[in-house]
Amino acid sequence: MLFSTLLQALDDVISSPTTDANVSAPVTEDNRTLQRGGLFVARQGKSFDGHTLIRTAVEQGAVAVVGERPPDQVECPVPYAQVGSAMFATGRLAAAYHGYPSRSLVVIGVTGTDGKTTTSTLLFNILKAAGYKVGMISTVSAVIGDEELPTGLHVTTPGADEIQGYLRRMVSAGLTHCVLETTSHGLAQARVNGVDYDVAVITNITHEHLDYHGTFEHYREAKGLLFASLSTSYRKPMVGKFAVVNRDDPNADFFLGFPADQHLTYSTRTEATVTTSDKSLVFSPTATKFKVKAWDQRFTITTSLVGRYNVENILAATTAALGLDVDAAAIKKGVKALKGIPGRMERIDEGQSFIALVDFAHTPNALKRSLEAARQMLPPDKRLIAVFGSAGLRDREKRRLMAETSAQLADITILTAEDPRTESLDDILQTMADGAASQGGVEGKTFLRVTDRGEALFTACGMAHPGDVVIACGKGHEQSMAFGTVEYPWDDREALRAALRGHPLKTLPTASPSDGR
Repeated sequence: MLFSTLLQALDDVISSPTTDANVSAPVTEDNRTLQRGGLFVARQGKSFDGHTLIRTAVEQGAVAVVGERPPDQVECPVPYAQVGSAMFATGRLAAAYHGYPSRSLVVIGVTGTDGKTTTSTLLFNILKAAGYKVGMISTVSAVIGDEELPTGLHVTTPGADEIQGYLRRMVSAGLTHCVLETTSHGLAQARVNGVDYDVAVITNITHEHLDYHGTFEHYREAKGLLFASLSTSYRKPMVGKFAVVNRDDPNADFFLGFPADQHLTYSTRTEATVTTSDKSLVFSPTATKFKVKAWDQRFTITTSLVGRYNVENILAATTAALGLDVDAAAIKKGVKALKGIPGRMERIDEGQSFIALVDFAHTPNALKRSLEAARQMLPPDKRLIAVFGSAGLRDREKRRLMAETSAQLADITILTAEDPRTESLDDILQTMADGAASQGGVEGKTFLRVTDRGEALFTACGMAHPGDVVIACGKGHEQSMAFGTVEYPWDDREALRAALRGHPLKTLPTASPSDGR
């Protein structure tokens, strides 16, 4: 595709080149993924200036460059265009290069603080059960037909160029629908620019990512970008534009305020398009059953997912599916087929006499819900032992809030490392210990500090009696832990298995103060 043709996808081109180029490889802003014949996007980030890589990108085979600096301020021997925002340009250029693949798909975006991955996976399973050819891009993986591709070490929406590439592959594979888990970072950083959404789903919005967004209002506004896109994105003949909102969330009216062809709601407590009631909920340690009311339909859902919060996730997926004209039979089948999601209340069984779980809960609200769900698994007079930390260089307030939550709901809390990055782990744990103590926790009795995460899991398992529940929260399926500026291999599930076998994994075999501990 000609460079000049690609530039037509943008509305903020400040300066165009006098010569053209044939772009024969994908658009990227990462020179490590640049292919010969590709278009390189140089942008000024918070900690790095991509314009310094232009010469390297050209040497690697870039045939054209888009950047934010004026042409006379860059040394670029290939056609160069200046734009107002390189960040916003990447997705639109990638979409144009791949032939706007989302316009050939029904795209369902799922956002929210908690429950995005579970809701996305539930909806993916429901659409499969209904016979649709559906793909999924989540913070765990991208599923395209029979192929499943990991999407990163830490959970976030993939880059704009990756998303468009996945969507192109879905169209080429003959898929008709895509469920796209959409984070606030992905929205704020324009990674989903160029994606034409048809359905917007919000699970909830609670305290999270304020380190990046600054205020709760800005965080909510970032989530709102998904809903705002419904009225501006390409309109497809096969589907209308509709929003799915959790009526029980305090911010429901904010999201219902965005224009859409339909606004569908779900609730466990009040009137909504799709509802259930407390009296219909039946919980057991291994299953959940409840009745659903939707318009003139009544049906019962049975799932192996536990916890009240998963009832809400199922209602969100059910509401979106009903909006897409999926029948109740397919919804029930799709939900029942999902036995679990990696790192979400995942059971680890090494023949021990107590229940061991790994969960991704890394926000105060998610931790509260996970601990409440774990409590439902406890026989009378048995104990809940929770192991978790709080990430460095992230929202500082939630450190105290999470420790307070655990002090209220768990019998024993073990505070430990969780991606401290360049912050002092001792300082992070002190803040958390203060939070636990503020709720009546007694260090050495109801809560402990064990800096090495592997040792913390080993300690928890050693304390557990038959019938107790040990739950490791915060990492879920993630495959690394950040100490200093380095990502070290780490999997909570493997670490918990090792602890249950009596051989604790060390978080960092050769830790030193420079590692951020």
